[in-house]
Amino acid sequence: MYGAETWRTTTTTIKKVQVFINSCLRKILNIHWPDTISNSLLWERTNQLPAEEKIRKRRWKWIGHTLRKSSNCMTRQALNWNPEGKRKRGRSKNTLRRIIEAEKKG
Repeated sequence: MYGAETWRTTTTTIKKVQVFINSCLRKILNIHWPDTISNSLLWERTNQLPAEEKIRKRRWKWIGHTLRKSSNCMTRQALNWNPEGKRKRGRSKNTLRRIIEAEKKG
């Protein structure tokens, strides 16, 4: 999950990543189809966190790291950057800034 802290995550993206991780963990533990195991037990056996929680922790770590940088640093400027021009019609996409603000609230 390299660079996942900067992804514009949606529930479908997180679910796809989680399904892939779970299938890899099941292959590592040699658990095949007739033998079923719950996801929570799988994570407990492998000492893993759910993908959503892992991404959220990495995102907050990255935000803290970025906010401690100087104000003229490129990554800090990118965090506050607002592009000029008009956007497409319809519902706006979740940007990294909106995701951060939503996580701050709840």
